[in-house]
Amino acid sequence: MDNREIPAWPVDPPTHGPIRLRMFEDRDVPMALDLSQDSYVPTIGTLPAQATYGEALFWLRRQRQRHLDGTGFSFAIADAMTDRALGQVGLWVRNLSEGRATAGYGVAPQERGRHVAAAAVTALTAFAWTIPSLHRIELYIEPWNTASVRVAERAGYEREGRLRSHQEISGERVDMFLYAAVRGG
Repeated sequence: MDNREIPAWPVDPPTHGPIRLRMFEDRDVPMALDLSQDSYVPTIGTLPAQATYGEALFWLRRQRQRHLDGTGFSFAIADAMTDRALGQVGLWVRNLSEGRATAGYGVAPQERGRHVAAAAVTALTAFAWTIPSLHRIELYIEPWNTASVRVAERAGYEREGRLRSHQEISGERVDMFLYAAVRGG
């Protein structure tokens, strides 16, 4: 996708309940360091496991670059009252010309259990529907990841099926549940 095709960064930060989505800032390093301690997150993204301060800072800066590169919107999930970063949520628009996007999310281990991810995905989805050419948002979730399944369902996504041997994670082919939200659905 050409970066001229990607919609503009939102003027008003998307919000839902106690969170707001904003651009990453260098001060978000503590959240990135916490997120890198999770045993699963580094296997599905670009944040190194047990990241150093420098690696976390580089990851944050790479997240800011995603919109400029035309790949999508990588938002910091921030507490609406304190603006402290709690995690990351992204909308990836590689297939926007076909009316589709994918979403992904990760909440720092210390912030889990408070429905932060569901609020973030809800805010992201509301923002996504401001993009006129977008009609479908997909989430891919490993079947064992019941917490992520609950997030998808709380955010209004519906399970459409199981994609067998869908992708490789940590050197193994894994199944994925496909969840989706559709415009007007």
